[in-house]
Amino acid sequence: MPAEEPSLRPSAEDFLAIIRRQQAGKLKLYLGPCPGVGKTYSMLIEGNRLKKRGVDVVIGYVEPHERPETSAQIGDLEIIPPRLTSYHGITLKEMDVDAVIARKPTVALVDELAHTNAPDSKNRKRYEDVEDLLRAGINVISTVNIQHLESLYNFVEQATGVRVKERVPDEVVAKADQIVNIDLPAEDLQERLQAGKIYPKERIEAALANFFTQKNLTRLREMTLTETANYLDRKQRDQPESEQNVGSLGQVMVAISSQGPDPGRLLRKTARLAAQLNAQWYAVYVRTPEESAVRIDAEAQRRVNDTLETAQKMGGLVFSMKGESVAKSLVSFAREYGITHIVVGRPGRHKLRRLFKMTLHEKLLEALPEVDLVVV
Repeated sequence: MPAEEPSLRPSAEDFLAIIRRQQAGKLKLYLGPCPGVGKTYSMLIEGNRLKKRGVDVVIGYVEPHERPETSAQIGDLEIIPPRLTSYHGITLKEMDVDAVIARKPTVALVDELAHTNAPDSKNRKRYEDVEDLLRAGINVISTVNIQHLESLYNFVEQATGVRVKERVPDEVVAKADQIVNIDLPAEDLQERLQAGKIYPKERIEAALANFFTQKNLTRLREMTLTETANYLDRKQRDQPESEQNVGSLGQVMVAISSQGPDPGRLLRKTARLAAQLNAQWYAVYVRTPEESAVRIDAEAQRRVNDTLETAQKMGGLVFSMKGESVAKSLVSFAREYGITHIVVGRPGRHKLRRLFKMTLHEKLLEALPEVDLVVV
């Protein structure tokens, strides 16, 4: 009887590889279009929330960039002391990978995935440090900007004129178990920059004239949204056929308001509709002049932020924009992204409306007769 082909017989090493994959930690990424949108801030907020729930969380490495709002979110989180090294007379701080592994927390927060380590480090790049932590069974939450993806190098250079030196292989991002898109309108980013919340004052003018132009920021936001949508699509296609619906039937958008009566109900309805259609869904918030930072109260702004954050956790793509008219902005978004279904909240009955004044859903129906409108 002829010997069986060795290649057809699963080896002990194959089974060991399966076991190791199951024991590996999970990776969550906060992905943004550029510095200053709030990736590190969001990562730290999640770390604190996990700690309050009894999860063992540590900071493997965080770079607050002297931003008070970000530094304040470190709070009571345990920090693994960084490894200090000297390079050309300058003292550098790097994540102490071995110390984090020895501490073996449930979750490690590791900022700036694309960072290049000091020459005497164990690994050349921080994403390699993260891979070491994952192999050790430690779950990692990290941050990265869209321009650092290897495959987008040429597109970023063409769009912005900037050659990005620090890059991350696409497969590292593709293997992430969860990606959260952190978005901010270009105007808000420029306001944050001018207020000194992103870079020191001496760098503001140059940043506004080069990388932080309206055109560049808009293009980077589009890249981030597209990459996140592609990631979700890949995840959907990787599911067993039994878990998938038969083909996608559209794109779903929900309009977020600072005055909605029950945003949770609105999001749940949208998520269910998108799941039934096997469709991507978007949570869109339009900030009109009436809802500027100086006019809207803190409670309303917090409600909007909480709603958008919940939408992200439920699998929606969050998109925030400024516009003179909510209806016109939503119509423009729906046409640009091929939206087939729109979910809006029912207008409050307690508010008096002028005679013949159209509601939001009436304006949407008139401008988008081909789109199905769901009023919750």
